Amino acid sequence: MAPEDNPALHAQDTVAAGAGLVDPAIARLIADEGPARVMDLIALGVPFDRTSDGKLAHSLEAAHSRPRVVRVSGDLAGKAIMDALIAAARAAPHVEIVENALAVALLQDANGAACGVLGRRGQEETRLKAGEIVLATGGVGGLYAVTTNPPEAMGRGLAMASRLGALIADPEFVQFHPTAIDVGRDPAPLASEALRGEGAHIVNGKGEAFVSDLAPRDVVARAIHLERAAGRGAFLDARAAVGRRFPEIFPTVFAACMEVGLDPRTSLIPIAPAAHYHMGGIVTDVWGRTTVERLSAIGECASTGAHGANRLASNSLLEAVVFAHRVADRLRNSSAGEPLPASPASAPPAFTQAARAELRRLMQSHAGVVRDAAGLTTALDRIDGLCKEGGAASPLVAARFIVSAALARTESRGAHFRSDYPNARDPIRTFLAHEGAVTAAAA
Repeated sequence: MAPEDNPALHAQDTVAAGAGLVDPAIARLIADEGPARVMDLIALGVPFDRTSDGKLAHSLEAAHSRPRVVRVSGDLAGKAIMDALIAAARAAPHVEIVENALAVALLQDANGAACGVLGRRGQEETRLKAGEIVLATGGVGGLYAVTTNPPEAMGRGLAMASRLGALIADPEFVQFHPTAIDVGRDPAPLASEALRGEGAHIVNGKGEAFVSDLAPRDVVARAIHLERAAGRGAFLDARAAVGRRFPEIFPTVFAACMEVGLDPRTSLIPIAPAAHYHMGGIVTDVWGRTTVERLSAIGECASTGAHGANRLASNSLLEAVVFAHRVADRLRNSSAGEPLPASPASAPPAFTQAARAELRRLMQSHAGVVRDAAGLTTALDRIDGLCKEGGAASPLVAARFIVSAALARTESRGAHFRSDYPNARDPIRTFLAHEGAVTAAAA
Protein backbone atom coordinates (compact mmCIF):
# COMPACT_ATOMS: atom_id res chain seq x y z
CA MET A 1 0.00 0.00 0.00
CA ALA A 2 3.07 2.25 0.04
CA PRO A 3 3.89 4.33 -3.06
CA GLU A 4 7.26 2.61 -3.52
CA ASP A 5 5.76 -0.89 -3.19
CA ASN A 6 3.56 -3.06 -5.40
CA PRO A 7 1.83 -6.49 -5.34
CA ALA A 8 4.42 -8.07 -7.62
CA LEU A 9 7.22 -7.28 -5.15
CA HIS A 10 5.16 -8.60 -2.23
CA ALA A 11 4.36 -11.82 -4.13
CA GLN A 12 8.03 -12.21 -5.02
CA ASP A 13 9.04 -11.91 -1.35
CA THR A 14 6.34 -14.45 -0.38
CA VAL A 15 7.61 -16.99 -2.90
CA ALA A 16 11.23 -16.47 -1.87
CA ALA A 17 10.47 -16.95 1.84
CA GLY A 18 8.50 -20.15 1.19
CA ALA A 19 11.60 -22.13 0.13
CA GLY A 20 10.23 -23.52 -3.13
CA LEU A 21 6.76 -24.60 -2.02
CA VAL A 22 4.64 -21.45 -2.35
CA ASP A 23 2.04 -21.45 -5.13
CA PRO A 24 2.98 -18.27 -7.08
CA ALA A 25 -0.63 -17.73 -8.18
CA ILE A 26 -1.81 -17.73 -4.54
CA ALA A 27 1.01 -15.42 -3.50
CA ARG A 28 -0.03 -12.96 -6.20
CA LEU A 29 -3.71 -13.35 -5.28
CA ILE A 30 -3.24 -12.33 -1.65
CA ALA A 31 -0.88 -9.51 -2.64
CA ASP A 32 -3.37 -8.17 -5.19
CA GLU A 33 -6.44 -8.44 -2.95
CA GLY A 34 -4.75 -7.49 0.33
CA PRO A 35 -4.99 -3.69 0.07
CA ALA A 36 -8.77 -3.82 -0.35
CA ARG A 37 -9.05 -6.05 2.71
CA VAL A 38 -6.99 -3.59 4.75
CA MET A 39 -9.46 -0.90 3.72
CA ASP A 40 -12.30 -3.19 4.87
CA LEU A 41 -10.66 -3.44 8.29
CA ILE A 42 -10.23 0.32 8.48
CA ALA A 43 -13.95 0.69 7.67
CA LEU A 44 -14.70 -1.68 10.57
CA GLY A 45 -12.74 0.55 12.90
CA VAL A 46 -9.25 -0.99 13.10
CA PRO A 47 -7.01 1.96 14.11
CA PHE A 48 -3.89 1.25 12.10
CA ASP A 49 -0.93 3.48 12.94
CA ARG A 50 -0.56 6.67 10.92
CA THR A 51 2.32 8.95 10.05
CA SER A 52 2.30 12.62 11.08
CA ASP A 53 0.59 13.52 7.79
CA GLY A 54 -2.20 10.96 8.30
CA LYS A 55 -0.98 8.23 5.95
CA LEU A 56 -0.74 4.57 6.96
CA ALA A 57 2.59 3.82 8.65
CA HIS A 58 4.48 0.86 7.20
CA SER A 59 6.98 -1.26 9.13
CA LEU A 60 9.70 -3.57 7.88
CA GLU A 61 9.60 -7.22 8.95
CA ALA A 62 11.82 -10.22 8.23
CA ALA A 63 12.34 -11.23 4.59
CA HIS A 64 10.27 -8.32 3.24
CA SER A 65 12.12 -6.19 0.68
CA ARG A 66 10.08 -3.09 1.56
CA PRO A 67 8.45 -1.65 4.70
CA ARG A 68 4.87 -2.75 4.02
CA VAL A 69 3.31 -4.13 7.21
CA VAL A 70 0.59 -1.94 8.71
CA ARG A 71 0.30 -2.25 12.47
CA VAL A 72 -1.58 -0.98 15.52
CA SER A 73 0.38 0.56 18.40
CA GLY A 74 3.42 -1.43 17.36
CA ASP A 75 2.25 -4.89 18.45
CA LEU A 76 -1.54 -4.78 18.88
CA ALA A 77 -2.74 -5.45 15.31
CA GLY A 78 -4.07 -8.95 16.06
CA LYS A 79 -6.05 -7.79 19.08
CA ALA A 80 -7.40 -4.71 17.29
CA ILE A 81 -8.55 -6.77 14.30
CA MET A 82 -10.22 -9.35 16.55
CA ASP A 83 -11.95 -6.62 18.57
CA ALA A 84 -13.32 -5.00 15.40
CA LEU A 85 -14.50 -8.28 13.88
CA ILE A 86 -16.13 -9.45 17.12
CA ALA A 87 -17.98 -6.14 17.44
CA ALA A 88 -19.16 -6.39 13.83
CA ALA A 89 -20.37 -9.97 14.31
CA ARG A 90 -22.23 -9.09 17.51
CA ALA A 91 -23.91 -6.14 15.76
CA ALA A 92 -25.01 -8.19 12.72
CA PRO A 93 -28.69 -9.21 13.08
CA HIS A 94 -28.26 -12.27 10.84
CA VAL A 95 -25.39 -13.75 12.92
CA GLU A 96 -26.11 -16.04 15.86
CA ILE A 97 -23.13 -16.54 18.15
CA VAL A 98 -22.95 -19.72 20.24
CA GLU A 99 -20.52 -19.18 23.11
CA ASN A 100 -18.85 -21.49 25.65
CA ALA A 101 -19.26 -24.45 23.32
CA LEU A 102 -16.57 -26.70 21.85
CA ALA A 103 -16.86 -28.27 18.40
CA VAL A 104 -15.61 -31.84 18.68
CA ALA A 105 -16.61 -33.49 15.38
CA LEU A 106 -18.14 -32.79 11.99
CA LEU A 107 -21.30 -34.56 10.89
CA GLN A 108 -21.41 -36.20 7.47
CA ASP A 109 -24.33 -37.29 5.30
CA ALA A 110 -24.67 -40.50 3.31
CA ASN A 111 -23.06 -38.83 0.27
CA GLY A 112 -19.94 -37.86 2.23
CA ALA A 113 -20.76 -34.15 2.45
CA ALA A 114 -20.38 -32.19 5.67
CA CYS A 115 -23.81 -31.47 7.11
CA GLY A 116 -23.34 -30.27 10.67
CA VAL A 117 -21.28 -30.06 13.83
CA LEU A 118 -21.24 -32.15 16.96
CA GLY A 119 -20.50 -29.87 19.89
CA ARG A 120 -20.16 -29.95 23.63
CA ARG A 121 -21.25 -27.32 26.14
CA GLY A 122 -20.10 -28.47 29.55
CA GLN A 123 -21.41 -32.04 29.81
CA GLU A 124 -24.20 -31.40 27.30
CA GLU A 125 -23.82 -32.65 23.73
CA THR A 126 -25.30 -30.49 20.97
CA ARG A 127 -25.82 -31.04 17.23
CA LEU A 128 -26.05 -28.17 14.78
CA LYS A 129 -27.00 -28.95 11.19
CA ALA A 130 -25.68 -26.73 8.40
CA GLY A 131 -25.79 -26.43 4.63
CA GLU A 132 -22.19 -25.13 4.68
CA ILE A 133 -19.47 -25.28 7.33
CA VAL A 134 -16.40 -23.04 7.49
CA LEU A 135 -13.55 -24.11 9.75
CA ALA A 136 -11.49 -21.25 11.25
CA THR A 137 -10.02 -23.22 14.12
CA GLY A 138 -6.45 -21.92 14.24
CA GLY A 139 -3.21 -23.81 14.45
CA VAL A 140 -1.25 -26.48 16.32
CA GLY A 141 1.06 -24.56 18.66
CA GLY A 142 -0.59 -26.01 21.75
CA LEU A 143 0.88 -29.40 20.80
CA TYR A 144 4.28 -28.01 21.87
CA ALA A 145 5.57 -27.26 25.36
CA VAL A 146 6.82 -23.82 24.28
CA THR A 147 4.37 -21.88 22.14
CA THR A 148 3.00 -18.41 21.58
CA ASN A 149 -0.44 -19.89 20.82
CA PRO A 150 -3.33 -20.41 23.24
CA PRO A 151 -2.97 -23.89 24.77
CA GLU A 152 -6.30 -24.89 23.16
CA ALA A 153 -4.76 -24.58 19.67
CA MET A 154 -4.04 -28.27 19.19
CA GLY A 155 -5.08 -28.92 15.60
CA ARG A 156 -8.60 -30.09 16.35
CA GLY A 157 -9.99 -28.58 13.15
CA LEU A 158 -7.40 -30.47 11.11
CA ALA A 159 -8.34 -33.70 12.88
CA MET A 160 -12.08 -33.10 12.44
CA ALA A 161 -11.71 -32.48 8.71
CA SER A 162 -9.43 -35.48 8.23
CA ARG A 163 -12.01 -37.80 9.79
CA LEU A 164 -14.34 -36.83 6.93
CA GLY A 165 -11.61 -37.62 4.42
CA ALA A 166 -10.31 -34.10 3.77
CA LEU A 167 -6.88 -33.89 2.17
CA ILE A 168 -4.13 -32.52 4.43
CA ALA A 169 -1.02 -30.83 3.02
CA ASP A 170 2.44 -30.06 4.39
CA PRO A 171 1.73 -30.68 8.09
CA GLU A 172 5.45 -31.02 8.85
CA PHE A 173 5.99 -27.28 8.36
CA VAL A 174 5.56 -25.70 11.79
CA GLN A 175 6.99 -22.22 12.06
CA PHE A 176 8.85 -21.44 15.26
CA HIS A 177 8.87 -17.76 16.06
CA PRO A 178 12.48 -17.04 16.97
CA THR A 179 11.84 -14.40 19.62
CA ALA A 180 9.36 -15.65 22.18
CA ILE A 181 10.11 -14.06 25.55
CA ASP A 182 11.70 -16.80 27.65
CA VAL A 183 10.28 -16.11 31.10
CA GLY A 184 8.55 -19.43 31.80
CA ARG A 185 5.00 -18.39 30.89
CA ASP A 186 2.53 -20.61 28.97
CA PRO A 187 1.81 -19.45 26.36
CA ALA A 188 5.08 -17.60 25.92
CA PRO A 189 4.74 -13.84 25.31
CA LEU A 190 5.93 -12.73 21.90
CA ALA A 191 8.66 -10.18 21.24
CA SER A 192 7.21 -8.88 17.98
CA GLU A 193 9.35 -8.97 14.86
CA ALA A 194 8.55 -5.28 14.53
CA LEU A 195 11.08 -4.72 17.33
CA ARG A 196 13.83 -5.85 14.98
CA GLY A 197 12.28 -3.71 12.27
CA GLU A 198 12.81 -0.79 14.66
CA GLY A 199 16.48 -1.73 15.03
CA ALA A 200 16.61 -4.15 17.98
CA HIS A 201 19.41 -6.74 17.75
CA ILE A 202 19.73 -10.43 18.61
CA VAL A 203 22.81 -11.18 20.72
CA ASN A 204 24.16 -13.98 22.92
CA GLY A 205 25.05 -13.75 26.59
CA LYS A 206 28.36 -12.09 25.73
CA GLY A 207 26.60 -9.40 23.72
CA GLU A 208 27.79 -10.86 20.41
CA ALA A 209 25.64 -10.89 17.27
CA PHE A 210 25.35 -14.37 15.74
CA VAL A 211 22.57 -14.08 13.12
CA SER A 212 21.18 -11.43 10.79
CA ASP A 213 18.29 -9.78 12.65
CA LEU A 214 15.93 -9.75 9.66
CA ALA A 215 16.79 -13.11 8.11
CA PRO A 216 13.85 -15.47 7.42
CA ARG A 217 12.28 -16.86 10.59
CA ASP A 218 13.52 -20.42 10.11
CA VAL A 219 17.12 -19.22 9.85
CA VAL A 220 16.84 -17.03 12.94
CA ALA A 221 15.01 -19.72 14.96
CA ARG A 222 17.68 -22.35 14.22
CA ALA A 223 20.50 -19.97 15.05
CA ILE A 224 18.91 -19.11 18.40
CA HIS A 225 18.18 -22.78 19.12
CA LEU A 226 21.84 -23.72 18.49
CA GLU A 227 23.20 -20.76 20.47
CA ARG A 228 21.06 -21.72 23.46
CA ALA A 229 22.01 -25.38 23.12
CA ALA A 230 25.67 -24.34 23.23
CA GLY A 231 25.04 -22.61 26.55
CA ARG A 232 25.61 -19.07 25.31
CA GLY A 233 22.00 -17.96 25.63
CA ALA A 234 20.06 -15.65 23.31
CA PHE A 235 18.65 -12.19 23.96
CA LEU A 236 16.95 -9.30 22.20
CA ASP A 237 18.66 -5.98 22.81
CA ALA A 238 16.16 -3.16 22.26
CA ARG A 239 17.69 -0.73 24.73
CA ALA A 240 19.09 1.68 22.16
CA ALA A 241 16.57 1.10 19.37
CA VAL A 242 13.41 1.47 21.49
CA GLY A 243 14.48 2.36 25.02
CA ARG A 244 12.21 4.82 26.80
CA ARG A 245 9.61 4.62 23.98
CA PHE A 246 8.74 1.01 24.92
CA PRO A 247 5.47 1.73 26.80
CA GLU A 248 4.12 3.79 23.89
CA ILE A 249 5.17 1.86 20.79
CA PHE A 250 5.34 -1.75 22.08
CA PRO A 251 2.94 -1.84 25.04
CA THR A 252 2.28 -5.59 24.93
CA VAL A 253 5.95 -6.56 25.00
CA PHE A 254 6.64 -3.94 27.66
CA ALA A 255 3.81 -5.22 29.89
CA ALA A 256 4.88 -8.87 29.49
CA CYS A 257 8.42 -8.06 30.52
CA MET A 258 7.46 -5.83 33.42
CA GLU A 259 5.09 -8.48 34.82
CA VAL A 260 8.13 -10.67 35.55
CA GLY A 261 10.33 -7.86 36.80
CA LEU A 262 12.26 -7.29 33.58
CA ASP A 263 12.54 -3.72 32.29
CA PRO A 264 13.29 -3.92 28.53
CA ARG A 265 14.27 -0.26 28.49
CA THR A 266 17.40 -1.10 30.46
CA SER A 267 17.80 -4.90 30.24
CA LEU A 268 18.22 -7.56 27.57
CA ILE A 269 15.11 -9.67 26.82
CA PRO A 270 15.76 -13.45 27.04
CA ILE A 271 14.36 -15.18 23.95
CA ALA A 272 13.70 -18.71 22.68
CA PRO A 273 12.06 -20.22 19.59
CA ALA A 274 8.41 -21.13 20.17
CA ALA A 275 5.84 -22.97 18.05
CA HIS A 276 3.98 -20.11 16.42
CA TYR A 277 2.29 -20.86 13.10
CA HIS A 278 1.30 -23.91 11.07
CA MET A 279 2.02 -23.55 7.36
CA GLY A 280 0.31 -26.85 6.55
CA GLY A 281 -3.30 -27.80 7.10
CA ILE A 282 -6.53 -28.64 5.31
CA VAL A 283 -6.12 -28.29 1.54
CA THR A 284 -8.34 -25.65 -0.07
CA ASP A 285 -8.83 -24.18 -3.52
CA VAL A 286 -8.75 -20.46 -4.35
CA TRP A 287 -12.29 -20.08 -2.97
CA GLY A 288 -11.58 -21.82 0.34
CA ARG A 289 -13.26 -25.11 -0.55
CA THR A 290 -11.78 -28.29 0.93
CA THR A 291 -11.89 -31.70 -0.76
CA VAL A 292 -15.05 -32.49 1.29
CA GLU A 293 -18.28 -31.16 -0.17
CA ARG A 294 -19.87 -28.26 1.78
CA LEU A 295 -16.77 -27.82 3.94
CA SER A 296 -14.48 -24.78 3.73
CA ALA A 297 -11.42 -23.78 5.75
CA ILE A 298 -9.73 -20.43 6.30
CA GLY A 299 -6.85 -19.07 8.31
CA GLU A 300 -4.20 -21.12 10.01
CA CYS A 301 -6.06 -24.44 9.82
CA ALA A 302 -6.10 -24.18 5.99
CA SER A 303 -3.36 -24.94 3.49
CA THR A 304 -3.90 -22.58 0.56
CA GLY A 305 -0.39 -22.71 -0.91
CA ALA A 306 0.38 -19.20 0.35
CA HIS A 307 3.10 -20.05 2.87
CA GLY A 308 5.07 -23.00 1.52
CA ALA A 309 7.79 -24.17 3.90
CA ASN A 310 8.24 -20.85 5.68
CA ARG A 311 5.58 -18.14 6.10
CA LEU A 312 6.57 -14.60 5.26
CA ALA A 313 6.07 -12.37 8.31
CA SER A 314 2.51 -11.01 8.71
CA ASN A 315 1.17 -12.92 5.70
CA SER A 316 -0.94 -14.96 8.14
CA LEU A 317 -3.37 -12.13 8.90
CA LEU A 318 -3.39 -11.13 5.24
CA GLU A 319 -4.18 -14.65 3.99
CA ALA A 320 -6.92 -15.00 6.62
CA VAL A 321 -8.79 -11.84 5.63
CA VAL A 322 -8.33 -12.38 1.88
CA PHE A 323 -9.67 -15.94 1.96
CA ALA A 324 -12.40 -15.11 4.46
CA HIS A 325 -13.67 -12.51 1.99
CA ARG A 326 -13.50 -15.00 -0.90
CA VAL A 327 -15.40 -17.65 1.08
CA ALA A 328 -18.01 -15.07 2.07
CA ASP A 329 -18.42 -13.94 -1.54
CA ARG A 330 -18.87 -17.51 -2.73
CA LEU A 331 -21.39 -18.45 -0.05
CA ARG A 332 -23.30 -15.19 -0.39
CA ASN A 333 -23.83 -15.84 -4.09
CA SER A 334 -24.75 -19.52 -3.84
CA SER A 335 -27.46 -21.57 -2.19
CA ALA A 336 -26.35 -24.62 -0.28
CA GLY A 337 -29.87 -25.93 0.21
CA GLU A 338 -31.14 -27.98 3.08
CA PRO A 339 -28.56 -30.46 4.43
CA LEU A 340 -29.30 -34.17 4.21
CA PRO A 341 -29.70 -36.18 7.43
CA ALA A 342 -26.43 -36.89 9.22
CA SER A 343 -25.01 -40.38 9.45
CA PRO A 344 -24.54 -41.69 13.02
CA ALA A 345 -21.55 -40.02 14.68
CA SER A 346 -19.96 -39.95 18.09
CA ALA A 347 -17.44 -37.66 19.78
CA PRO A 348 -13.77 -38.63 19.54
CA PRO A 349 -12.05 -39.88 22.68
CA ALA A 350 -11.35 -37.36 25.42
CA PHE A 351 -7.81 -36.05 25.82
CA THR A 352 -6.58 -36.33 29.38
CA GLN A 353 -4.34 -33.79 31.08
CA ALA A 354 -1.66 -36.43 31.57
CA ALA A 355 -1.67 -37.31 27.84
CA ARG A 356 -1.63 -33.62 26.95
CA ALA A 357 1.41 -32.91 29.10
CA GLU A 358 3.29 -35.90 27.71
CA LEU A 359 2.44 -35.05 24.10
CA ARG A 360 3.63 -31.46 24.48
CA ARG A 361 6.99 -32.61 25.90
CA LEU A 362 7.28 -35.22 23.15
CA MET A 363 6.63 -32.77 20.32
CA GLN A 364 8.96 -30.16 21.80
CA SER A 365 11.81 -32.65 22.12
CA HIS A 366 11.46 -34.57 18.85
CA ALA A 367 9.44 -32.52 16.33
CA GLY A 368 10.79 -29.05 17.08
CA VAL A 369 13.25 -26.66 15.46
CA VAL A 370 15.80 -29.41 14.70
CA ARG A 371 14.64 -32.97 13.96
CA ASP A 372 16.08 -36.36 13.07
CA ALA A 373 14.78 -39.84 12.23
CA ALA A 374 15.49 -41.31 15.65
CA GLY A 375 13.60 -38.61 17.52
CA LEU A 376 10.68 -38.56 15.10
CA THR A 377 10.37 -42.35 15.27
CA THR A 378 10.37 -42.17 19.07
CA ALA A 379 7.61 -39.55 18.93
CA LEU A 380 5.52 -41.50 16.42
CA ASP A 381 5.78 -44.73 18.42
CA ARG A 382 4.69 -42.99 21.61
CA ILE A 383 1.81 -41.17 19.87
CA ASP A 384 0.61 -44.56 18.65
CA GLY A 385 0.96 -45.85 22.19
CA LEU A 386 -1.14 -42.99 23.58
CA CYS A 387 -3.80 -43.69 20.95
CA LYS A 388 -3.93 -47.36 22.01
CA GLU A 389 -4.12 -46.43 25.69
CA GLY A 390 -6.84 -43.78 25.49
CA GLY A 391 -8.09 -43.63 21.91
CA ALA A 392 -7.23 -41.35 18.99
CA ALA A 393 -8.08 -37.97 20.51
CA SER A 394 -7.98 -35.07 18.05
CA PRO A 395 -4.65 -33.60 19.28
CA LEU A 396 -3.02 -37.00 18.83
CA VAL A 397 -4.34 -37.20 15.27
CA ALA A 398 -2.95 -33.73 14.50
CA ALA A 399 0.42 -34.58 16.07
CA ARG A 400 0.58 -37.79 14.09
CA PHE A 401 0.14 -35.86 10.84
CA ILE A 402 3.04 -33.57 11.72
CA VAL A 403 5.42 -36.31 12.83
CA SER A 404 4.56 -38.74 10.00
CA ALA A 405 5.15 -36.11 7.34
CA ALA A 406 8.34 -34.87 9.04
CA LEU A 407 9.68 -38.41 9.08
CA ALA A 408 8.83 -38.88 5.41
CA ARG A 409 10.49 -35.62 4.32
CA THR A 410 14.14 -36.68 4.18
CA GLU A 411 15.54 -33.24 3.49
CA SER A 412 15.75 -29.82 5.13
CA ARG A 413 13.50 -27.13 3.74
CA GLY A 414 12.25 -23.93 5.35
CA ALA A 415 10.92 -24.51 8.85
CA HIS A 416 11.56 -28.27 8.57
CA PHE A 417 15.20 -28.96 9.46
CA ARG A 418 16.53 -32.53 9.63
CA SER A 419 19.99 -32.75 11.20
CA ASP A 420 20.38 -36.15 9.52
CA TYR A 421 19.34 -34.71 6.11
CA PRO A 422 20.65 -31.11 6.20
CA ASN A 423 20.47 -30.52 2.44
CA ALA A 424 17.47 -29.68 0.27
CA ARG A 425 16.16 -31.94 -2.48
CA ASP A 426 13.74 -31.20 -5.34
CA PRO A 427 10.76 -29.15 -4.09
CA ILE A 428 7.73 -31.32 -3.36
CA ARG A 429 4.58 -30.88 -1.30
CA THR A 430 3.45 -33.55 1.13
CA PHE A 431 -0.16 -34.70 1.03
CA LEU A 432 -1.90 -37.00 3.48
CA ALA A 433 -5.32 -38.42 2.68
CA HIS A 434 -5.72 -39.83 6.19
CA GLU A 435 -3.63 -40.07 9.33
CA GLY A 436 -0.47 -42.04 8.68
CA ALA A 437 -0.73 -42.10 4.87
CA VAL A 438 1.96 -39.98 3.25
CA THR A 439 2.27 -39.21 -0.44
CA ALA A 440 4.26 -36.60 -2.32
CA ALA A 441 3.41 -34.62 -5.42
CA ALA A 442 5.38 -32.15 -7.52
CA ALA A 443 4.99 -28.58 -6.34
